[in-house]
Amino acid sequence: MLIIPTWLALLLVITTYTQHLHAQTPPANAANPHYAALLNNSMWFYEAQRSGKLPSSNRVPWRHDSGLQDGQDQKVDLTGGYYDAGDYLKFTLPLAHSLALIAWGGIEWYDGYARANQTSYLQDTLRWGTDWLMKAHPDASTLYVQVGSGHVDNNYWGPDTDIPTPRPSYAITTKATGTDVAGMTAAALASTSYLYATLANDTNYASALSTAAQSVYNLAETQPFQVYTKSVSAAAGLYQTNSFASQLVYGALWLYKATGNTTYRDKAANYYDQFKLGSVSVTPMDWSDATGAVHVLGAQLDPTKYAAGAKKWLDTMTSSSSGSPCTFTRGGMLWCNGYSNSNAMVPLQDTALLALLHSRHNPSTSEQYVKFASKQIDYMLGGNYMLTPYVCGIHANSPHNPHHAGASGGTDIDHIDTSPAQELHLLYGAVVGGPNKDDLFFDERTDWSQTEVALDYNAPFQGLMAYQISTNAADPPYVTITSPRPDVHRSFSFPDWLLAAIVITVVFILAGIGYYAWLKRHALKRRFSKNKEQVVSV
Repeated sequence: MLIIPTWLALLLVITTYTQHLHAQTPPANAANPHYAALLNNSMWFYEAQRSGKLPSSNRVPWRHDSGLQDGQDQKVDLTGGYYDAGDYLKFTLPLAHSLALIAWGGIEWYDGYARANQTSYLQDTLRWGTDWLMKAHPDASTLYVQVGSGHVDNNYWGPDTDIPTPRPSYAITTKATGTDVAGMTAAALASTSYLYATLANDTNYASALSTAAQSVYNLAETQPFQVYTKSVSAAAGLYQTNSFASQLVYGALWLYKATGNTTYRDKAANYYDQFKLGSVSVTPMDWSDATGAVHVLGAQLDPTKYAAGAKKWLDTMTSSSSGSPCTFTRGGMLWCNGYSNSNAMVPLQDTALLALLHSRHNPSTSEQYVKFASKQIDYMLGGNYMLTPYVCGIHANSPHNPHHAGASGGTDIDHIDTSPAQELHLLYGAVVGGPNKDDLFFDERTDWSQTEVALDYNAPFQGLMAYQISTNAADPPYVTITSPRPDVHRSFSFPDWLLAAIVITVVFILAGIGYYAWLKRHALKRRFSKNKEQVVSV
């Protein structure tokens, strides 16, 4: 484990609290300064993910104009938007999912952004993404869903000044459909349209977003219904869903909220019934499955139809009762097998956000869900065994080695942990994957399951921090943490395949020994019988 010098730890704390280079001081007595800084830093992280021609207001000094040829292979302009994670790929599905969550949290707790003097940054964060989504939908029959090749990009580790090529562009069309990604894109555009129309007082932009949302939803309804990786195999294994139904309903619900057109409410209800979303097994909500979000949003817009599903989903997800896909670690972190293993902070945040969104509109159940969410927020902000807030740049114990090529400052893909030993640029506000099931965190760049960062990791974080400001929550736990992160080491454990091989080998050895013993016993028995016969004959 990397030991941080005392002087460096002190410098990091001072840097964090003064918010040098990127601070926007909230109005006096308007918001808890810690949550205001977290909200600001989270949007600073999104600025660090920007692709394209950067504006003069860019707050990230180590970022440059990049991806300026994106889309030229298809003769379209796909410059701009956000890089998905610590690399330089762009994907429509996780971007749309992230924008919808950010917009939703902004709609519900806009006052939190206002009290922290962050509304302009919220609008900029959303617009940088939605501008690109509209570019990615250049006509009624096309939606671009990926820019860049995983085979090329994943073999590069370095700054944005030398991004490898080629960077191919991939699209779904009316002849090569992608129901899931089109439905989610409609949700992102419609939710942002609602925010701009009702809170940001930009009706022209809201109208453009609404028009684009309705157009791309028509594409989502183009049959055959299927997941987009059936049409775009390049995304398989990167951002691949198993179903399209939840995204189809999710997009219709947001369009109903944004336009007031009951046709979309009816479409959502019909698809909800057609694909039996009310009776499917409860699973965590994320970019690949919007079912949980469908229940909660639906319960706001059409309670008779969706309230029971929302309660079932939330009660199952927030407890460790029989039938729940999740449990709690010894430290109290929500842990969902098959989901938390690769990014523990994501199911925790997504579930907490939906719990708070539902409790806001259902006061009778708010105590249970608010208690759950508050504990999870405290855990991710330092109330854990590692004394670590899983957000970069806010405390001496924050992660120092996020899996991010640009921030690392390194260029040696074969030695990313040691070249350099510690990231050259602080990636302020980035939420990392988080600890393992034993509540342990090792802060190693190569361990992407713990240190990866991505657009969707910070999307629920935005709403959670706005909620904390809006409700005057107590200071986050890291504020009072003065001890360094515990010095923990990885204990050796056999890989599953090796353990299985050892077990099989032992079984064969024991079986062989047993068979040999049986043969020996059988031979002795025959010999004894033969000797006995000889004695009798004499």
